[in-house]
Amino acid sequence: MLHASVSHHPRQCGFDSKELDRLKTYPGMQTPGDVLLARRKPGFIMSPVIVMNPMKLCYLDNNATTRVAPEVVEAMLPFLREDWGNPSSLYFFGNKLAKPIDEARDRVATLVGADPKEVIFTSCGTESNNSAIRSALRIHPEKRHIITSAVEHSAVLNVCQDLEKQGYRVTYLPVDNQGRLDPAELQGALQPDTALVTLMLANNETGVLFPLAELASICHHHSVLIHTDAVQVPGKLPLNAAQMGIDFLSLSAHKLHAPKGIGLLYARRKAPFHPFLLGGHQERGRRGGTENVAGMVAFGCAAELALSRLSEENSRVRALRDRLESTILNTLPGTQLNGATEPRLPNTTNIRFDGIESEALLLMFDQLGICASSGSACTTGSLEPSHVLSAMGLTPAAARSSIRFSLSIDNTEDDVDYVLQHLPGLVQKLRAFSPARPPSESRPRFEEKPATINLPAAHPR
Repeated sequence: MLHASVSHHPRQCGFDSKELDRLKTYPGMQTPGDVLLARRKPGFIMSPVIVMNPMKLCYLDNNATTRVAPEVVEAMLPFLREDWGNPSSLYFFGNKLAKPIDEARDRVATLVGADPKEVIFTSCGTESNNSAIRSALRIHPEKRHIITSAVEHSAVLNVCQDLEKQGYRVTYLPVDNQGRLDPAELQGALQPDTALVTLMLANNETGVLFPLAELASICHHHSVLIHTDAVQVPGKLPLNAAQMGIDFLSLSAHKLHAPKGIGLLYARRKAPFHPFLLGGHQERGRRGGTENVAGMVAFGCAAELALSRLSEENSRVRALRDRLESTILNTLPGTQLNGATEPRLPNTTNIRFDGIESEALLLMFDQLGICASSGSACTTGSLEPSHVLSAMGLTPAAARSSIRFSLSIDNTEDDVDYVLQHLPGLVQKLRAFSPARPPSESRPRFEEKPATINLPAAHPR
């Protein structure tokens, strides 16, 4: 859905005075400045939304990104202010930075259950995914088959689709209506020239977990490399790449209260690896580019914090998620959970609200300072329904009526109360103007003509 921007001036909204007078006949519409219009493609229906100035921030989109922890900010500041040298330099001012880099590597290695020598610092999860996938293909050029799932993040799916254009064959494993993957599907998809299996550990939209240890065992039995995008897991659940038997694992620091711009790739010591970014000798020759010292230190600090807060994430945060989820499902008619309840991330819930458009609800949330999402932030702006929910069998209309809430240790009971206080009224208002209403329940319709407006992207994996 495309969204018009808010303005207190009628002409800036793209509507003439007569149209805005008609808007005022809708319940709750008082002035032109009260109206935000969400429109569809040709044949659209205008849905008015109340615009209010947010008085607080209620952030429930932590699978997209997280607030940088104060401890992390403090840890990285010295490497932005005083110790800003190049670690590859011969002189002490630069090469003294090798020590904090090594300490950061030790900390993130502990987070993922790895040897520090198996950790390669990258710029983000997307780079890590690309590195693992393209390395496997370089190592085995004779193998032209890849296996992934239909519900992967775009950082994996788009790589696979690009490789298909280059002549590779890609098998997209299906999931059931709860978002679960049957290991038998992987067993049946393996071929003699399968170069790599790349499957996420936890789904970013539903929180549903894949049985990676079992999937890795199948791959190793057939001598096939396996990679997992695990960016949603650290800090929420224990993570041990060695015990899972994974060859490659991707993380991104901004998912666990560190800044954007730093990630890692775990590469099992005996797994063959070819670097994706060629350049200098950094990262033991496995990833070229001047080290992001401040980012590495921040990642190390965040890794320690994440491990220390695992218990809180799995008790207090889980309880907040469960209260939010159960109250919505038990008190709001026409709501349903998308995805299995277990095994699942303790912070994530994805709920369908029948009879509404999720983008309209998100816009109303935004005016109250509530941040949630309708899917991955990396697909924001797409007119297509969530590919994850579609793969689970939801209709386009059902997928477009779904909202993801993802909590963190920063959330409180007050945040949940605030959402539950406002959500019923917002849903009721949207359903009053829903195209899904029976024909007998007539409502005003606007002329279907284009407006001269700016179309901003929705709020931001």
